[in-house]
Amino acid sequence: MGRSRWAVVVLAGALAVGAAPALTGCSFQSVVKDVTGGNVDIGGSTVPADFPSEVPLYSGDVVFGAAVGSGDAKVWNVTVKVPGADAYTDIAKQLTDAGFAGQFGAQGPNGGGTGTFSNDRYGVLVVVSDAGSNGWVANYSVSKAGVPTPTSPS
Repeated sequence: MGRSRWAVVVLAGALAVGAAPALTGCSFQSVVKDVTGGNVDIGGSTVPADFPSEVPLYSGDVVFGAAVGSGDAKVWNVTVKVPGADAYTDIAKQLTDAGFAGQFGAQGPNGGGTGTFSNDRYGVLVVVSDAGSNGWVANYSVSKAGVPTPTSPS
């Protein structure tokens, strides 16, 4: 796997586990742009302009939005505020109504949950969690279907 593709995978993983707020600094964005060849958009509190329109987002304030990579290695990450732990039921319905297959499986000790969904074009990981004083949020990590996964060296 090339250096830039590996950087995209690592950064996407960091976004998915909630490190997104730490990525908003200008110096970090410059480093990421250097590593990825400029294929990064750390948009702050807006949905990235090229976020796939067929992936429905919960209607709430956008806390964070970013896009990394290009082509088949493109990954989007959007975090929105939701009213509470049970928002995952509405999110699951939105995604399945839009033609995605999947469900929420793992549930956190304080509610919320983690779900995976996909259609023939995109894979979506959604995590609904308590963000402390910021209330409840839903974090969407979206990748193009068929993106190769990293493999262990032989």
